[in-house]
Amino acid sequence: MKIEIISGSPRKVSVTNRLALYLHKLLSEKTGHEVGLIDMREHDLPMIQSVYSSPEKAPAEHRELAERMFAADAFVVVTPEYNSSFSPAMKNLFDHFPKQMHKTFGIVTASVGALGGMRAAQQMLLLTAGLFGIASPNLLVTPFVDKKFDADGNLVDESFQGSIDTFMHEFLWLAERVAANADVLN
Repeated sequence: MKIEIISGSPRKVSVTNRLALYLHKLLSEKTGHEVGLIDMREHDLPMIQSVYSSPEKAPAEHRELAERMFAADAFVVVTPEYNSSFSPAMKNLFDHFPKQMHKTFGIVTASVGALGGMRAAQQMLLLTAGLFGIASPNLLVTPFVDKKFDADGNLVDESFQGSIDTFMHEFLWLAERVAANADVLN
């Protein structure tokens, strides 16, 4: 199964990216799945002008990204909270590559505040449905992310490991079953 983790913050010094790095390392080491990391800081997508419905229809500078988006069986979307919603960069990404039919979405939010991006998580649930994706019901809401992970993506607050493990178990349970039945669903 191909899983793409999307680090949704375009900020150069992103604390959200710390969590994405940790999840990438965890999934790569603990599963046999092919795990990629799409970092929105590395992709300068223009504001939506046209939808890329296949890798071949994407401009050359975005073709590799298009191939990864269309090849993914599941996504773990990691977003900060921007004005009670998810990052505009992530929305722009999925606007370019919509209709992720029958793909599992693991929703992860992060904030330096006490709510951990809960409002962004609620909005991501709506976006996932709009993309025809399947949201894993267990969300990973991460308050005080700057205190839980260091700049290299290492977990420094071990008390958070249980939340991560529960999220990963539930996400993988659903994603593996959906991917195994993709031929029936499509």
